[in-house]
Amino acid sequence: MFVARALFKGVIDVVSNIDPAQFVPSDPPPPRRPLAYAEQHENDEEKQFRRVFQQLAGDDLEVSPTELKDILNKIIGKHGDLKTDGFSIESCRSMVAVMDSDSTGKLGFHEFKHLWNNIKKWQGVYKSHDRDGSGVIGEDELPQAFQAAGFPLNDQLFKMIIRRYSDENGNMDFDNYIGCLVRLDAMCRSFKTLDKDNNGTIKVNVQEWLQLTMYS
Repeated sequence: MFVARALFKGVIDVVSNIDPAQFVPSDPPPPRRPLAYAEQHENDEEKQFRRVFQQLAGDDLEVSPTELKDILNKIIGKHGDLKTDGFSIESCRSMVAVMDSDSTGKLGFHEFKHLWNNIKKWQGVYKSHDRDGSGVIGEDELPQAFQAAGFPLNDQLFKMIIRRYSDENGNMDFDNYIGCLVRLDAMCRSFKTLDKDNNGTIKVNVQEWLQLTMYS
């Protein structure tokens, strides 16, 4: 998403690698509200999703990284057209961290619903850009797949993502694609929040930089 241009006396000058005018981040999860209030103001679709969530999340009504791993792998395992090694616990820890707006270490209902809606949206993008039906997105298909998902990446960042999330042939499977997009979305939302004048540059001190990058 960005590079640190200079580090001097504990202040980091961060420059966006994504044109801020082109990137439109997804809305953050809404603030948590008392259960009684939430249930009274939900439509039928939300009420149905909440019932499913309660079955998945268990008694504490929150999804831990381990529970998220089990949920995603159980559901994705039913889609034979998506090639995946399965979501790892480390990938799920990262997804929980970047979606965990109240810092509980777990996903509440609205946080999980926000994540799930993004995964469904990006699953459609993934399938539409797997033009040869291989179950993975090849290196030549990836730029369009990221742009369609809302991330117009420049060449430098795209090459970094290929090295980090693709296999030795440049192919990216479904779990790596989703894990990468979840992190990109959260980091870009954080950047835009800090970029008050929308010029693609922010200044943060080392403490703020560590808080922004380490729990993700």
